Amino acid sequence: MRLHHLNCGSMRPIAPTRHGLPTAPVVNHCLLAETDDGLVLVETGLGLDDVRDPSGSLDDGWVAMVEPALAAEETAVRQVEGLGFAPADVRHVIVTHLDVDHCGGLPDFPEAAVHVLAAELDAALREAPSRRYRPAHWAHGPQWTTYEAANDRWFGLDAIQPKGLSEAFKLVPLAGHSAGHTGVAVHDGDRWFLHCGDAYYYHRELDENPEPHPVLDVVQTGSEVDHGDRVGTQSALRTLARDHAAEVTLFSAHDPWEFARLKNAL
Repeated sequence: MRLHHLNCGSMRPIAPTRHGLPTAPVVNHCLLAETDDGLVLVETGLGLDDVRDPSGSLDDGWVAMVEPALAAEETAVRQVEGLGFAPADVRHVIVTHLDVDHCGGLPDFPEAAVHVLAAELDAALREAPSRRYRPAHWAHGPQWTTYEAANDRWFGLDAIQPKGLSEAFKLVPLAGHSAGHTGVAVHDGDRWFLHCGDAYYYHRELDENPEPHPVLDVVQTGSEVDHGDRVGTQSALRTLARDHAAEVTLFSAHDPWEFARLKNAL
């Protein structure tokens, strides 16, 4: 296994809540895994269609709010190609959920199996078009692989073994943000990496005394589907980060400082 941390869509810059870190653009943190059976992409960020025709594939209000860079070189497909692979080498895409900034690149990988919780796909198909869900991102007819319920356990949390993938991958449902939101755990060497999606937005939310980011928290609370579930999920992640720091690295989808730390550690 070889992992690559990719930023697949910079957005408006934000400042940290404490001194010592620079102001930085919000990221769309994706994870690319090289395996013996091809590439596995966790999240897609924004895609080429979003860059070429944002008004056609994205909600104009969302674009005005988050100010995406819309740079072709930041798309997952261009970064995959930059690593010497073809788009068809991506055999599996796993999405934490189907918000625009997490699945915009699906059309760039039409041959991949797309793993998602059934509740999330049902909500997306039912509610689209909306600011959250954009039909252009699945108009090509993805090869959906859906999951109804947990069938596994992972560090005391409910988990799902994704079909066609090794035990190095787990879906870890993290309720609250969207109808079928899930984390994605990937094992590499002696560590697990848990992509928490939008279960939290800012690294200080995992501190013993949680500190949300004043800008990111507006988005977080405004998009939650169940406040109690979201708060409970964050509490569970806080416990996981505290009790298993030597075994598990957690990161969220949009925190630029987490991304920089992991990217620079490679």
